[in-house]
Amino acid sequence: MAKIWDKGFDADKAVSDFTVGKDRELDLRLAKYDVIGSMAHIKMLAKIGLLTAEEENVLHDELERILDKIEKGNFRLDDDVEDIHSQVEAMLTEKLGETGKKIHSGRSRNDQVLVDIKLYLKDEIMALKNEILQLFELLQQLSERYKNVLLPGYTHGQIAMPSSFGLWFGAYAETLVDDMHTLVAAWRVADQNPLGSAAGYGNSFPLDREMTTGELGFATLHYNVIAAQMARGKTERILAQSMASIASTLNKLAADNCMYLSGNYGFISYPDNLTTGSSIMPHKKNPDVWELIRAHSNRLQSLPNEIALMTTNLPHGYHRDYQLLKEVLFPAIDTLHQLLQMAHFMLQHISVNKEILSDPRYDYLFTVEEVNRRVLQGVPFREAYQQVGHEVENGTYKAKKEVHHTHAGSIGNLCTPQIREKMMQAASQING
Repeated sequence: MAKIWDKGFDADKAVSDFTVGKDRELDLRLAKYDVIGSMAHIKMLAKIGLLTAEEENVLHDELERILDKIEKGNFRLDDDVEDIHSQVEAMLTEKLGETGKKIHSGRSRNDQVLVDIKLYLKDEIMALKNEILQLFELLQQLSERYKNVLLPGYTHGQIAMPSSFGLWFGAYAETLVDDMHTLVAAWRVADQNPLGSAAGYGNSFPLDREMTTGELGFATLHYNVIAAQMARGKTERILAQSMASIASTLNKLAADNCMYLSGNYGFISYPDNLTTGSSIMPHKKNPDVWELIRAHSNRLQSLPNEIALMTTNLPHGYHRDYQLLKEVLFPAIDTLHQLLQMAHFMLQHISVNKEILSDPRYDYLFTVEEVNRRVLQGVPFREAYQQVGHEVENGTYKAKKEVHHTHAGSIGNLCTPQIREKMMQAASQING
């Protein structure tokens, strides 16, 4: 089958294989969106007189049949077809003859792939939003459930001040709010319609780009046709930055879990079937799931840099370099979905040690509490600090294992509803 851009000669097979790369298999993810984009496009072409009403109807019906095949998993790219755009047009032409060939009027493969990717990324961002909200809800539930269970807080890796499981779980919940803000930014960049920019310079047809914007559910147009093309790479990069932010949160959560589960801490535990053993040490319960979440999260944090380097020093306009963006971004999206789901799954089964601070090694956690207690009794802070310090040095310090924190965001005032309100306001900005 001839390629739609064929000029009468064939490229050497080695060159063809190299330039196509993994694009064909990755294009299958975009098949649904390519058809949806084509449906909006032909509706607009009929409005401006480039298709008759009858031609639009038969094209729409055939596109519906193709979409049905895609949704049922029965859609494939023919061996001699280069990409999804060529496949859809070839199927229409085979079924409808000359009418099928009219579908490409007023657009280029460049704006086709831009539309496909933006629609695909919008769906993926929506899915990430929902997974973040699920994890957020669980963390808030755990925060409230264990808000009165104290555990050591650390600075410089040293025992520092009292913390609580409520504070710890709640911290990750609120950190996800920051991550949601970054996802909102990615959504806003993706939620702009590039259709009609063609190869990056528009065309002479009187396209109704506002119409296709509404048909495809975009919030606005990418008005300047060059700017629309320049979004290729930048859209992916901004989403990658958000993904890296989410991954950094998961990485730290995983590191905490690995540390707290170790025998030297013993702050938390998981059922045996969620940890792994050693081949020679029968006592071991290894946090393999969290270790892999930690490692995958580190890899994801390199994604913005990889995309930035791939798109650096390219002048405006389309370049084949952009094809490789799919190879790095699409699998990374899959990984992030899995990490969010596995973190949620693991935390559903976490158990916390409610007797951690009965161990005398943690008595010094309460030195600041003692200093503050004396300050409230009228002792100047520096003098109270020195008094408690001397007691620690000479072994006469006696811990009063009580905390009286009442300010916003402290152990005794977690502000769970306020944090939830922040998250809901952020998440509401991602709407389909």
